[in-house]
Amino acid sequence: MAKLLYSATMSVDGFIAGPGGDMSWMTEYLGPNPAVDELIPRIGALLVGARTFGGDDPYRDTPQEGEAFGGGWSGPQFVLTHHAPEVPVPDVTFVGDLETGVNAAKAAAGERYVNVLGADIARQCLAAGVLDEIFISVAPVLLGDGVRLFDQPGGRTVKLERLSLPAAPEATNVWLRVVG
Repeated sequence: MAKLLYSATMSVDGFIAGPGGDMSWMTEYLGPNPAVDELIPRIGALLVGARTFGGDDPYRDTPQEGEAFGGGWSGPQFVLTHHAPEVPVPDVTFVGDLETGVNAAKAAAGERYVNVLGADIARQCLAAGVLDEIFISVAPVLLGDGVRLFDQPGGRTVKLERLSLPAAPEATNVWLRVVG
């Protein structure tokens, strides 16, 4: 059965997007990353938050704009939203609640990962007890403000177990398992 993996690139001070959801900061840190290259074929489906789906794209104004992992991945995407667009989007299914989205994405992913994209969706998955792993590429930059990797003031402590800590020239990758 598929596992849910939250993956993101994060600044050293804990932000995955700048103020207003700005992703342009990430562009210079999207270079070669062997750990990400190895992960991509292991992803069977995406579970994406509405803000992430409709938000800023670090590949803006390039041929990779609008493509998952800059065009390195294609497949079924499930977007959690209360306001699905009237015009269908190829390979995208819009779902209205987390449980439906998780179940549909897992069914589509088969034995591969469901990759969770979006801080709020990751937080919801963690709170629901369905998030299995976290893969973070830490970029060598301090953003100072923006969207945090996990933001839940007053939240509970969540124990994690390190699975690996590979380094790439542009980032340090941290792969963790959620244990409680």
